[in-house]
Amino acid sequence: MNRLRADLLLLLASVIWGTTFVAQKIANDHVGPIAFVAARFAIATAFLAPAAIWETRRHRRSGNALPRSDLLRGLGISLCLGTAACAQQIGLVTTTATHAGFLTAAYIAFVPFLAWAVARARPRAPVLLACAVALYGAWLLAGSGTGLTAAGWNRGDAIILGSDLVWALHVTLVGHWRGIAARPFLLSWMQCAAAAAATIPAAWIAQPASWDALRPILPEIAYAGILSSGVAFTLQIVSQRHTPAAEAALVMSLESVFAAAAGAVMLGDTLTRAASFGALLILVGAVLVEIGPLLRLRATR
Repeated sequence: MNRLRADLLLLLASVIWGTTFVAQKIANDHVGPIAFVAARFAIATAFLAPAAIWETRRHRRSGNALPRSDLLRGLGISLCLGTAACAQQIGLVTTTATHAGFLTAAYIAFVPFLAWAVARARPRAPVLLACAVALYGAWLLAGSGTGLTAAGWNRGDAIILGSDLVWALHVTLVGHWRGIAARPFLLSWMQCAAAAAATIPAAWIAQPASWDALRPILPEIAYAGILSSGVAFTLQIVSQRHTPAAEAALVMSLESVFAAAAGAVMLGDTLTRAASFGALLILVGAVLVEIGPLLRLRATR
């Protein structure tokens, strides 16, 4: 797979994640955030199990056993995903889908420096410029900071922003630990299984959900479980074998654009002229980071 195809898969994942904010917001009106996270990852675990089993057997037949170190790394990545997903869902209780999309996309500010610290991959100047452009665009997309000023911050905004460091670490580790990432179905299944294992008991104790509460949001749970958790995270793992973490984060930041569009269409969130310009800037940031690889590809022909 070449870089362009990998980034197109990341773009598809961003579409799925962005529209999932609407499903998450709707779900919070019916069940507790931990209960929803438990339900979505339980479905994702069951959905991914056949592919993970097939992939494991294929590697076993070829004599390619999974080292224990890679298994432990997969558990570390899984811990990041479960923690960030729970924090994001809790934050969505008291903030809008548009704001959540912006604040989640803000993790792009951390990824270049975490990649530098973990993988010794010094961020390139064009990447830092693209990050700054996209981050400013995300700020405009969230309503030019409306509701996100120092006086207007609420608990949900702060929780989601706090989760950004964990999301950034997740992206960095997926790109750095290539051994476990070479088994995308297994790693994706491990992530979802670990998140489900951690949240199901917590939901059972703190936020039990009745069938009457779950039934109206079964489509939202299925969308978040199968597409967002099962498909999109697998696409991320596959793509990050070909795209550096900082560049991948920029492409994935487009989820804030799709979150805003979906929020405007389905939840009535307002998209102002400034917000539309912000969406354009995020797109510009994502395109800027693609120019270098495209020019290098052209030069080799």
